[in-house]
Amino acid sequence: MPAQTAETDPASLVLGVDAEVGDFLAARRRMLEAVGPETGALVDEATVAVAGGKRLRPAFCLAGWRAAGGAPDDERAVRAAAALELLQAGALVHDDLMDGSDTRRGRPAAHRAFERRHDEAGWSGGATRFGAGAAILLGDLLLTWAHEMLRTSGFDPATVDGAARYFDACTTEVTAGQYLDLVSQSVGRSDEDLALRVVRFKSASYTVVRPLHLGAALAGADDTLLAALTAYAEPVGVAFQLRDDVLGVFGDPEETGKPAGDDLREGKRTVLLARTAERSGAAERRLLDRCVGDPDLDPTDLRRLRALIVASGALASVEQTIAGLEARGREALDAVPHHVRPLLDALASAALRRSR
Repeated sequence: MPAQTAETDPASLVLGVDAEVGDFLAARRRMLEAVGPETGALVDEATVAVAGGKRLRPAFCLAGWRAAGGAPDDERAVRAAAALELLQAGALVHDDLMDGSDTRRGRPAAHRAFERRHDEAGWSGGATRFGAGAAILLGDLLLTWAHEMLRTSGFDPATVDGAARYFDACTTEVTAGQYLDLVSQSVGRSDEDLALRVVRFKSASYTVVRPLHLGAALAGADDTLLAALTAYAEPVGVAFQLRDDVLGVFGDPEETGKPAGDDLREGKRTVLLARTAERSGAAERRLLDRCVGDPDLDPTDLRRLRALIVASGALASVEQTIAGLEARGREALDAVPHHVRPLLDALASAALRRSR
C-alpha cells in the first residue's frame, strides 16, 4: 500500500473530532449549571467516557462523506461524525453496567466511578445502587446528546433529516444487538448463528456500515454508492468484531485497558467460543461450562481455556475467517470511487490489525 498522506491516514481524518466533542460537552456543562452544581459529575464522567478510543466510527463516517464528494475541510461533517463518539460512549456506559465491568480503557467504568463518588461523599443508601442508577442516566444523557449534536451540526434540516435515518438505524440496531448479547449469555451455551447475529448488529453495522452510510448521505450519496459502501462495510464490520473477540481473550491488558480474559469472565458467547465448543470433546466442554461466565475465573483456569481455544483450532479458524472477510472487503473497493479507496483500505487495516 502506498505511504499514507494526510488525506488517507485515519488518524489525520479525525483530528477535529476531539475538539468538537470537547466544545459540545463544555456547552452542556454550562447548561446543566442552571440545574445545580451536583450535575457537574455527569459532565465529568461524560468527559471520561469519551476520552481515548480508536475514533473508528467518526473515521468511517468521514470516509463516507468523502466518498460522496464531501469536502475534507468541512467542519459540519466533523461535528456530525463526532456525534458518533457520544453515541459510542453512551453505549459503553450501559454495556459496562450490564456486564459488571470494573474498568474501561484502563479507568474505572462509569458505574464504579459513581460508586466511589457516593462512598467518598459519605452519602446514605447503597453505593452500588447509586452507581447503577447514575450510570443509566449518564448513558441516556450521552445518547440524547448524540442526537442533539447531529441535529445541530450545521447542515440544513432537509440534509440532516435525510441522513438521520442511518443514525436512527444505528441506535436501534446496537440496542437490539446488545439485547441479543444478553440473551446469548443467559442461554448459557455457545451458538454460532446467534453469536454472528450479535456481531452483525451490536458491532458490525454500528461500527462500520451505518457510520459510512451517515457520512455518505450527508454528502448526497445515491443508492449505487451506498450499495458499494455496504459491500465493503459488512465484511469489514464483522471482521472488526471477530478481532475484538480474540482480543477479549488473548489481548494484553496494557493495550486493551481491561483485565485479561474479561470476556470469558463475563460469559460472552462469541464465535470464538462457539467454534471451540464445536471442536471439543465432553471433558473440554465441561471445562467451558464451568469456567465461562465465572466472575472469579482464576489465572490457572484462564490459561486452560486459552490453551483449549488454541488446541481446538478455533483461534486459527477465526483468524482465517477474519482474513477472508478482510479480503472480501478489499475486493469490494473496486466499486467505490477511486479517490477514496486508499482511505478505506487504510481504515480496514486500522480496524483489523490492532492490539486494542
